Amino acid sequence: MGKLERITVTMPEELAAKLRAAVESGEYATTSEIVRDALQEWSQQQDRREAGLQKLRDMIEEGMKGPFLDGPTVLAELRAKYAVPRE
Repeated sequence: MGKLERITVTMPEELAAKLRAAVESGEYATTSEIVRDALQEWSQQQDRREAGLQKLRDMIEEGMKGPFLDGPTVLAELRAKYAVPRE
């Protein structure tokens, strides 16, 4: 871990009690360790979310290159693929 920075966090009493209980039970050494763990998980979740969004952006960009099909052609292909009867 690199340089540490002290940050003050305000939270509801119920969450603070859970932090203290986790430390008292020996699950974590300090409340700071719990917060770091939670923030690490949050950061990883954000990274996965951004990677998913980037994949969608890439797919859209690829699709915008074409070829482009007209509506009736697309519907006919979908009906054929999924055996959807015509209305």
